Amino acid sequence: MNNPEIARLCGQLIQELNKIEDTDELIDCLNDIRSQLHELSPLKRHPVDCVLWVKRDDVHANEWNPNHVAPPEMELLYTSIKCDGYTQPIVTGMHEDNGYEIVDGFHRYLIPGEHADIMNNTLGYLPVAQIDRIRSDRMASTIRHNRARGTHEVELMGNIVKELHDLGRSDDWIAKHLGMDADEILRLKQITGLAELFANEEFSAAWEDTE
Repeated sequence: MNNPEIARLCGQLIQELNKIEDTDELIDCLNDIRSQLHELSPLKRHPVDCVLWVKRDDVHANEWNPNHVAPPEMELLYTSIKCDGYTQPIVTGMHEDNGYEIVDGFHRYLIPGEHADIMNNTLGYLPVAQIDRIRSDRMASTIRHNRARGTHEVELMGNIVKELHDLGRSDDWIAKHLGMDADEILRLKQITGLAELFANEEFSAAWEDTE
C-alpha cells in the first residue's frame, strides 16, 4: 500500500475486527465498513461496488418475475454455487413494507432454501447489491436482466406491461426501458385479453406463445 498512514489504520481496524467473536456482529460490522467505503468510491453509481451479506430471511421475491428455470438448469446452478461459491449478488431494491425485494437473482436466492449445504456454507446469508428505484423501474430492471439472458415467459410479460400501464407508464417508456418495439407491446397487450388497452390500434397477425 502506497499510503503508510492508511496501511497503519487498516492494521488497527483488522485487529479490532479480530476481537469480535459473534459471527453476525462481525458480518454487520463488515457490511457497515463496506457501505461507508462505498460512499467514497468513484464507482458508487454501480450497485456491484457495494455487495453486502444480508440474512436470507430479510430478502423476498417480487411479484412479477417472468422467467422460469428448468430443473436441469437449477441443478447446474446449485453445482456452480457449491463448487465456485456465489459469484453474482442478488440484485434488490428496498420494498416499502417488505425489506429487500429481489430485482434479479431469484433462482440464486432459491438455492440455499433447497440445499442445506449451501445454507450452512453461507451461514444463512445472501450476497446483495442494491438499486434505488421505484416499483415500475424495478420491474423494468428485472425484464432487462431476463431479456439480456434470453429468458422470459410471454404471459407474465403481458401482465407486467399491463401493470406498468396501470402505474401510468406510456408505451414509449415501456419500449425504451424494456427493450421492446411497438408491435411487441401491442401483442403483449393482446395476450392479457384487455382489449380496451389497444382498441384503437392495428394488429399484425395473431401471436402464438411458442416460447
